[in-house]
Amino acid sequence: MRIIGIDPGVGRVGYGVVEADGDRWRAIAYGVIATEPGRRPADRLLAIAEALEALLRQTDPQAAAVERLFFKANVTTAMAVSEARGVILLVLGRRGLNVAEYTPAEVKQAIAGNGRADKGQMQAMVRLLLGLPAPPAPDDAADALALALAHGQRFRFDRRIAAGGRGEEAARRV
Repeated sequence: MRIIGIDPGVGRVGYGVVEADGDRWRAIAYGVIATEPGRRPADRLLAIAEALEALLRQTDPQAAAVERLFFKANVTTAMAVSEARGVILLVLGRRGLNVAEYTPAEVKQAIAGNGRADKGQMQAMVRLLLGLPAPPAPDDAADALALALAHGQRFRFDRRIAAGGRGEEAARRV
């Protein structure tokens, strides 16, 4: 299974595509979609949509995981990121992908075993799980890879439950 993880933003949208390779995961692509500061908001959103559409054509994922937003203070930033997230969900929906949403704490719990893990711990675990030579960078891309991995682990768990806990071989048939 190939999964894209997306860390929404306006200036930078992190993306990470992972694929199951037996019991291991491998990174297919990761990076950021960057938009130019100072451009009209509509132009920035359009740039995100077009770049994401091209990325989906290139990587052909079967599922998607997007970070669920949580803002405490800055309403202006929250609104702008929410707009970008809406565009991202629209593009994924048009592609027919099932989209799972995870909070940062849920991703940290799934990947590092601690819902309060710091960036360094998360990058180290993502590097280990994907067998990368160095921690993934920038942070937005590392977060997106972690989202994809968290969803992959959840997907495997759900398949095992659906198979009645009869192990990996039975889960593969589900």
